[in-house]
Amino acid sequence: MSVLVLVRHGESRWNLENRFAGWVDVPLSEKGIKEAIKCANDLKKFEFDVAFTSKLTRAQTTLSIILSCQKKTGIFLHDDPKGDEWSFHPVRIDRDEMPVYSSDALNERYYGKLQGQNKQQAREVYGDQQVFIWRRSFDVAPPGGESLKDTYERTIPYFKHNILPLLEEENNVIVVAHGNSLRSVVKYIEDISDEDIPKFELKTGEPVIYEYNKGIFNKTNI
Repeated sequence: MSVLVLVRHGESRWNLENRFAGWVDVPLSEKGIKEAIKCANDLKKFEFDVAFTSKLTRAQTTLSIILSCQKKTGIFLHDDPKGDEWSFHPVRIDRDEMPVYSSDALNERYYGKLQGQNKQQAREVYGDQQVFIWRRSFDVAPPGGESLKDTYERTIPYFKHNILPLLEEENNVIVVAHGNSLRSVVKYIEDISDEDIPKFELKTGEPVIYEYNKGIFNKTNI
């Protein structure tokens, strides 16, 4: 049996300001740092073998705080088509180190022209109903951005190819990413319908934990 832990990053400065962040590299707020520390303490009993995160600072910082509480140093291995050719990644991982795989496949949903806008101001410009549709439908994208369906279609192939095989090998895995990329993973694991998944919320800095055994995920508590 193995364990999969999903964590949405701690509150970012733009969460605090109620802005669409998307792929903008916004740091954690003071509250977000405290949320990450609390999450780290909640997860102390788990022994992780490998970690995954996005290319964005708010997720990587949250993960680094979690690993530091486990007295682990994350060795970041970034997706790069020339990585094998250049051979610059560390080969040996010591006992107090952990491989951390970083990929934009786990990035937040790309919000296009909405990125940086205050959500209330966006409602005033585009109308409450239109902004609601962009935020809460499964397959409607904002101007120049991604729908939740688009996010699912880049996140889940990565999950199947890179994360699921490690769980099959009984590795305990932690994934620290974003609301929409993680909602995609939860949709896949729990087989949530297209109609219901937009209603599913992940709070910042709170872990979702699954036990995995022979192809079956079971949600559990800390």
